[in-house]
Order: sequence, then structure tokens, then C-alpha cells
Amino acid sequence: MVVGSGLGGLAAALRIAAHRDVIVVTKGALGEGSTSWAQGGIAAALGPGDTVQAHAADTLLAGAGLADAAAADAICADAPGIIADLAALGVAFDRDRGQLALAREGAHSLPRVAHVGGDATGRHVIDALALRVRRHERIRVVEHRRVDDLLVDAPGIRGVRLAGGEVLPADRVVLATGGSGHLFARTTNPAGATADGPALARRAGAALADMEMVQFHPTALATGTSPLSLVSEAVRGAGGMLYDCHGDPVMAGVHPMGDLGPRDVVARAVFRRARETGRDVVMSLAHLDPERVHTRFPEVAALCAAHGIDLARDPVPVTPAAHYGMGGVLTDLRGRTTVPGLWAVGECACTGVHGANRLASNGLLEAAALGRRAADDVAAGGGPPAPGPRAEATPFVPGPADGAAVRDAVGRIMWQGCGLERDSRGLAQAIVALDALPRPADAEAAGLLDIARLTALAAQAREESRGAHFRTDFPEPDPSQAHRTCWAGDTPTAMPSIDLTEVA
Repeated sequence: MVVGSGLGGLAAALRIAAHRDVIVVTKGALGEGSTSWAQGGIAAALGPGDTVQAHAADTLLAGAGLADAAAADAICADAPGIIADLAALGVAFDRDRGQLALAREGAHSLPRVAHVGGDATGRHVIDALALRVRRHERIRVVEHRRVDDLLVDAPGIRGVRLAGGEVLPADRVVLATGGSGHLFARTTNPAGATADGPALARRAGAALADMEMVQFHPTALATGTSPLSLVSEAVRGAGGMLYDCHGDPVMAGVHPMGDLGPRDVVARAVFRRARETGRDVVMSLAHLDPERVHTRFPEVAALCAAHGIDLARDPVPVTPAAHYGMGGVLTDLRGRTTVPGLWAVGECACTGVHGANRLASNGLLEAAALGRRAADDVAAGGGPPAPGPRAEATPFVPGPADGAAVRDAVGRIMWQGCGLERDSRGLAQAIVALDALPRPADAEAAGLLDIARLTALAAQAREESRGAHFRTDFPEPDPSQAHRTCWAGDTPTAMPSIDLTEVA
């Protein structure tokens, strides 16, 4: 069984279905979720002068000392084959004079981001995979049904319980539920990104890791309500520049790569400049060819036009917003969790490849790579769980509170106390406020509350600044804390030693 229907889940389902029958359960429509919103593309070392080693080096550098080198090597090595696999499934990657068109994004040393439809990569990829899944005779799709609990006993997974109480038996479950952006009041993620995978895995006793590492995208469209429209990193890669309300360049003197610096650096610079001036930072593409801008970025242009903004000519107001969780369910490079029979792939999983800060367009890459790896492991029968702690299972128990009210409160509390800049006082206040919230009546809101609290605890425990995690009371990195953190229950434990060599 695969829970979720983004790139990681559908890639896994299609590959498993070559050997076994598969059920795909998704709480929305098939393919609805963060993948379909992805604008940038998929990073792969395919261009002139590029190498897998250079891609892995950029991944490690962006990861700020926490990215796992073996995981980076393995995922980056998978990338060229993933582009070929997706093309074979019908994904028509953009080309330039007959060659694969490759864009450059923040913190990449070379152009290596393959894209489709300009800035509509995710939608094209998921449409191609969803079509194959719907037509596959060995895949059963269960749409608009939410999984509330994983059923688990001493040996491991034995099925899932859906909202409403229906039980679907399964001795092998792949979590592919996507992100956790709605932990925060401002996010670029669709409404379904409510930390379902980590919450389900945590209730089943699986270990989570690196939960404090949340990436805030520097350039969400600063208009409208959450979820905010994303202004892709590729827009800056094509020449978009950030200015404050006085016309001063925001990134001048902040980072050697300027507007193409790592996302955490650019996000904090945008956040601080807006706070200092009292006005939104803007992005300008007015110095570029307007026709080329609209051709290259039709999705972003349409999103801007809906708010009366011409992407090619007008200043585009931008703001940071929660975008991607580097942490999640602890897995090895087969996707195995610390609970037998349970795998996790995509954004809900944590292989360590992203470390403290995800390199642009490595998200779809990791989802596809881990989806393939987990599928091969499931089809082969699996094996022992990943090393690491396992807690007692704690099934969902409904409470009296309205779920929507709890979700709103969680977003406000987390944005204020556990956002781009954190400190001990704010985190302590956030934890107290989260603890004071009543137990919600639905499992989705209960899971969001649980993962919010764990994220704040993890941020409180890391008394340093590293990558996306910035503490104003500990503004420098501490070499003694250059390690990942694993959680089973509310107590941090040493990261287990996972042998990746045999699956790299």
C-alpha cells in the first residue's frame, strides 16, 4: 500500500506494480498535492562540464554540515537515470536547439535543472505518472480517503485505518504524504501539506529526524492569503533581482552568490530588509526581455497577473514563507523506517541528503530516487528496519476541539515562535501555547499539533544557527552540534549509524 500520490508515491507504485498488486490511498484526488505545484524542476548532472560529484558537492555545501555525504552521492548519482525514466514515462522535458534545457538555480555551481513547460515541471510530471497509474491493471486507487492510523503490532505494520473507521490490511506500507508547510501561517504548500506522514509514523512508534530544519522560500508572492503563490527560484536564476523599497539591492554584500545564494541566506535577508524598512522587498525582471520572461515563466506570470502584476515589467512584492521540511520520518536509502514493514519517501521522509538546507530542485529528485529505491526493496520482500529507536504505538484518540480552529492556532503560534528567526524565549512560549491547545476531534489536526510541538522542541534543543535553523540567541554554528538529531517520543537521541554503502 502507498499512502499519498505525489511523485515519490506514484513512482513507487508504478515500480512495485511490475511485481505485485498495489493500493494507492490519497486524501485528495490522485496527483493532487505539492508535486503538482513545483515550478523549478529536477536537478541532474547532465550539462557540459557537470558531474555527479559536482552536484553532490553543491548538495553538501547547501546542507551546511548536516547533509549525509553517502546519501548525497547516491541520490545525485541516481539523477540522470531518473530524468531518462521520466522521459520514458511521457514527461517531455524542455529542450533548447535539440538539447535538454538546463536552468541554474540558487547555490548550484552550474546549470543542471531540467524543467517542463517552463515553470510547470511538477504539474507535467505528476500528470504523466497519474495517467499511467490510472491505466495500470495492478494498481487500485482509493481517492478522497484519509489515513488516520497505521495499524502496528510487535512484528510491524499490519494495515491502515481510514477516517471513518474502515481498515485496509497491508503488511507493507509506503508513506508518501508530502510536506508539513501548514505548520506555519505563511506557506507556499497546498492545503493538504499537514505533516500527515511524520504524524502517522510517530503514532506508529517510528523515529523522526532533523525536525527543526524547515526551509523558508525567500520569494513567495506577498499578496493574498496562505497558501501563498511561489515565485520560483528559477526566476532569480534567469536574472531576477531583489530590491528594497528604496531601490537598494537586498543581497549586495550579503553572500558571494548574490541573489542566487542559498535559500536560507536569501530568505533571512529578505525578511530582515522588510522588517527594517516596513515595506515588502520586490523582485524586478524589468531589465530582461519581456517576451522571453513570459515564455520561460508562464505559471508565475499567470499567478502575478491574477493580482494585477506584470512579471516582466512590474516590481513583484515577495516575502519568505514555509516551503519544505528537510526533517521527517527517519529512513535509510531503501526508504526503510525504524518500524518493520513501513517505508517513507519524498518530503515526509528524512534520508539526510538535504541536511540543514535543501539545494534547489533536489526535492523532486529525492522523491523520485527514494520512490524507486523503496519500490525495489518492497518488491524484493524488504528486510530488517532501519537502525534507530522505536517507541510504543499511540493510536489517535479524538478530542473535543474543532480541527480547523486548532490548525489556525498552530500556524500562528509556529510562525511567531518558530519561524525564520528563533530564540529561547519565543520557542518556550510556543511550546507552552501548543501544549495549551485542546485535543482536536480529527486526526489531521491532531497530527499537525503533535508535529508542531516536536518541531519546536527540536528547535529549542539545537542551540546554534545552521542552515535554515537560525537562533538569534545563538547566531553562529557550533562545531560540536554538527550532527543530526533523531527523535522517538519527546527525547532526542544520537543519530544511529546507518550503513548506506550496500544500497548507494
